[in-house]
Amino acid sequence: MSDPRTVLLREHHAPAHVLVTGASRGIGLALVRALLTNPQVAQLTAVARHATRSEALGDLALADARLQCLDVDVTDETALAALAGRLRAHHPSLQLVIHAAGMLHGDGIGPEKSVTQVRRATLEQVFALNAFAPILLARALLPLLEGPCVFASLSARVGSIGDNRLGGWYAYRASKAAQNQLMKTFAIELARRNRRGCCLLLHPGTVDTGLSAPFQANVPAARLFAPERAAAQLLHIIAQATPQDSGRFIAWDGTDIPW
Repeated sequence: MSDPRTVLLREHHAPAHVLVTGASRGIGLALVRALLTNPQVAQLTAVARHATRSEALGDLALADARLQCLDVDVTDETALAALAGRLRAHHPSLQLVIHAAGMLHGDGIGPEKSVTQVRRATLEQVFALNAFAPILLARALLPLLEGPCVFASLSARVGSIGDNRLGGWYAYRASKAAQNQLMKTFAIELARRNRRGCCLLLHPGTVDTGLSAPFQANVPAARLFAPERAAAQLLHIIAQATPQDSGRFIAWDGTDIPW
């Protein structure tokens, strides 16, 4: 019997090919590190805009030949098509895809406190990564999602319309809500094409990364997770998932989040 701590996917027990986006930092990097400790992972493709320039990924690749690092802009449809073609040339299928790339703030961009701060340019930039990228990634990789597989995309509780009690954060909230709808719709199509596939939306909680750093002041210490803990929690949910779970929006503790 396999060690439950090394189960990658409940429905798949053979060597697995895995892809992680947003892999050069934060939760994505923690996921890469955790996945490389799992002997079931046959090959891991780490994708980021500048993956090959990441010192952390470079060190991991030198230590483990299963890891390949690819520079891909996940908002670029041409780049995603090229990624899918490269993967298909070497592997007939992917068993696990985790989309961990996301954007809350950046140069000249931050969560809006008032509708007076909403700008079209900001909406377009945040939506491009948080909403459009995951569904475009799913479209590009669909031919590889055969047999038992999980496509997991990191969302956020603030993307829940039913849970929105504080307002603000217009672009981030709306982009995550849009991601949820797009991926929920994809889950329905995936079920028709591959009855053994599963698509999940996962909320990692508040994680001590650059994305959340400016907004951690009021977060209780017990609810601010190290990236390594967040990665372990997410991988535990993924490992337990079945096709019947496809389309769920799940928090780090396994509970469902209202849409």
